[in-house]
Amino acid sequence: MRPLPSGPTTGAGTIPHYTVAGIGAGPANLSFAALAENRVPGQIALFDARPGPAWHPGLLNPGTQLQTSWIKDLVSLADPCSRFSFLNYLVRTGRVYGFLNAQFTAIPRLEYARYLAWASEELGVVRYGRTIDELDFAEDRFVLSGGDDVLATADHIVLGMGTVPHVPECFRTAPPGSVVLAEQLAGALTACPLAPYEQVIVVGGGQTGAECVLNLVHRGFRDIRWIGRRHWFAPLDDSPSANDFYRPSYLRFFQGLPSDVRRQQAERQVLTSDGVSMETLQEIYRANYEALLREGRSPVMMLPGRSVVEVADRHDTTVLWCEREWGGRERHTARMVVLATGRSSPAWPFAAGLLEQMDVDAAGEPALELDYSVRWKHDPVNRIFAQNRGRLSHGLADPNLSLLAVRSAVIVNSLLDRQVFDIRDEHAATVWS
Repeated sequence: MRPLPSGPTTGAGTIPHYTVAGIGAGPANLSFAALAENRVPGQIALFDARPGPAWHPGLLNPGTQLQTSWIKDLVSLADPCSRFSFLNYLVRTGRVYGFLNAQFTAIPRLEYARYLAWASEELGVVRYGRTIDELDFAEDRFVLSGGDDVLATADHIVLGMGTVPHVPECFRTAPPGSVVLAEQLAGALTACPLAPYEQVIVVGGGQTGAECVLNLVHRGFRDIRWIGRRHWFAPLDDSPSANDFYRPSYLRFFQGLPSDVRRQQAERQVLTSDGVSMETLQEIYRANYEALLREGRSPVMMLPGRSVVEVADRHDTTVLWCEREWGGRERHTARMVVLATGRSSPAWPFAAGLLEQMDVDAAGEPALELDYSVRWKHDPVNRIFAQNRGRLSHGLADPNLSLLAVRSAVIVNSLLDRQVFDIRDEHAATVWS
């Protein structure tokens, strides 16, 4: 660990100390900071590597919307009177009537990004352009370091680092520029424009893949191949019974199950979180049909039930070999391949010495308690909470935006060791146990 200077000071001046320091300033930690405001004594600061507010900037395509209700914002499910509600944001920015009259079924993704930026500015606790690459513990406090500098110390830590794009192994040796991430698509088309008749391949059968396909269709491309592993491009299950999985009452039931049963349940419920919105699927099918009427061919070739197993570069063209679910291989080529193959958690920022003081689960990951705290040597005097790291311990709602405010409320309650927020979920018709 970098030694804590006496004082403590650095060349940049006094090292700031906070009651709670958050690593990451996305929806998870903004939700926590909003609910903790005027409740958690002392100072709170969120550190984010980005130079300013941003939320998946490369995926803010026209027409894209969240897959959750607008009432599941940063705070409302725990504190509907909070000044950080989405409704208050609409009123304060003068857009509430325009939003209502547009009759959106969900928040446009661009609007949600602006809502988060507004919340960040209102909170005034986010330190942008500060990368925390190591978290350690010295004496009686956490030490947050970036590069060679100690940037801050804190009594408690809340991790909300979000996710990073998942790149399958076979794509990691692809030549630069031939394979682009979904969030890089717009920039890649500007930097290396393709003719509309050139073939483009989109790999990934989920919502992001579908949005990339639509983006290409809207840009005039007429030879798009969409590859997905499932044997159909599965719609999101947004039924009332599926949404029962995103209730505090189900969360409590799920946490009481044996670990192998939790894993099995999470796998079975995956389409309640990772499917394609019905509206997006319909738009793709309608675009295909209308092009068939006008041009005699559909622009999107749907290729489900295929897994890409090999990638190569041939004369400035990317070649993919796919194994089909029902047997056999096939070959596809394109100058541009777009990856929409899901997201995964980034590496933990823990220093080796800190990691050694933690309990780990069966997978070797830091073990999480029911309140999202990491089980470690100095808990509960100095606490570490981890958001969006408990898919198998806390269910599919953990990486999802649906129970964002509920999770933050649980963390605030635990941090203060009292029931600041009363999370009530009564009158459920579905009986889990």
